[in-house]
Amino acid sequence: MILIVDDDPSVVASLGLLLKRHGHPARGARSPEEALRLLREQELDLVLQDMNFSRGTSGEEGLDLLGEIRRLRPRLPVILITAWGSIGLAVEGMKAGASDFVTKPWNNAQLLQAVETALSLAAQPGDGRGAVVSREELDRRFDFGGLIGADPRFLKILELIGRVAPTDASVLVTGESGTGKELIAEAIHRNSRRKAGPFVKVNLGGISSTLFESEMFGHVKGAFTDARADRKGRFEMADGGTIFLDEIGEVDPAAQVKLLRVLQDRSYEVLGSSHTRTVDVRVVSATNRDLGEMVEKGQFREDLLYRLNLIAVRLPALRERRGDVPALARHFLDASARTYRRGPVEITGRALDWLSDQPWPGNIRQLKQTLERAVLVLDGDRLEVADLVALSGLAEREARGATALPSPGTMTLDEMEKAMIVKCMRHYEGNITRVAEALGLSRAALYRRLEKYELSFS
Repeated sequence: MILIVDDDPSVVASLGLLLKRHGHPARGARSPEEALRLLREQELDLVLQDMNFSRGTSGEEGLDLLGEIRRLRPRLPVILITAWGSIGLAVEGMKAGASDFVTKPWNNAQLLQAVETALSLAAQPGDGRGAVVSREELDRRFDFGGLIGADPRFLKILELIGRVAPTDASVLVTGESGTGKELIAEAIHRNSRRKAGPFVKVNLGGISSTLFESEMFGHVKGAFTDARADRKGRFEMADGGTIFLDEIGEVDPAAQVKLLRVLQDRSYEVLGSSHTRTVDVRVVSATNRDLGEMVEKGQFREDLLYRLNLIAVRLPALRERRGDVPALARHFLDASARTYRRGPVEITGRALDWLSDQPWPGNIRQLKQTLERAVLVLDGDRLEVADLVALSGLAEREARGATALPSPGTMTLDEMEKAMIVKCMRHYEGNITRVAEALGLSRAALYRRLEKYELSFS
């Protein structure tokens, strides 16, 4: 049973009819007092609550009612209803424990989606604080291929993803650079009811403010000087699937307003057109920045933050899950060996211990790159500590600049560069173009290095 709390009888009637048509029994309450009485008398599954009542428009009554509902039924989901101009009031309600909010006039599909999501989340077993589910059990229930690890904190994250993926809840993934936020977003999509639909990745940090509307919402021919043809925006491309908004913390304030509107009611206007379009997407976003701190500094909209993080997932740094380093290392070695078409590479126990002891400021991405380099440079099929120390010495010198001195016992930069060129030339059978691309060099730069190291390949 869903309880609709609103002092406007027409709102109660229309919402009740909408919910009943979609299989959700509902009844109404026209005052906070009546709502609390029904709450005590009946078993309810969800509350749809207006924030303003006839005795005032400031929202205090709505917040007081929400507080009483949370006190009496802490786990009962509450969706707030407020006017677009009063979203700040809805944000206060979210802070007080509301599950979600919708704005008047509401979009029926959006409201129903919010209701279904809140009910699905409330019905999911567990709250993330109980015993850790084994990796084997999680893999039986979900498709987590490519997500390597069995650290208890990581398993908690996988369990949470498994519980929220079937819903349409928006998810905000946070964590340092290189922790695998995009892989988490892909896993959410892969385990959702939208898995047959598109998964559209958007690097918001790479979109300028002047191109934001065109990139995200599309444009029609003639919308601006260079608009020679109609173009689909990212939201239209993601219709029926999931849109992944990476680097969400890089969006400027003007673009944040436009983004909030489409996330709020799933409608937008294509640049150069006055026709309003709707879109059905699931939103997953990610950032390595502290959005809460940005809100305090006035750099990020608080209402947008609450629209994005219905579910928050924080990924631990690799140094916080060192026990997963050996499994990750073996995975990356095997994957790199296949990529570069060479035989399996064995790694010694001492080398795995050495990897596990490193700080990895670049997290999983840095570990992956280190092992890819090892596969390229290694002459044999056994990776030792000395090989990793040599690679580490190169990385440190690259990070500190050419003036840094090599650590005792490591290869020089020239020796390392020469070895990588030789390895790539053998792998690509002397194809200069492909070798240059693999090493990130121009053909001319590669020829200069071949001459410098007196290397020649026929």
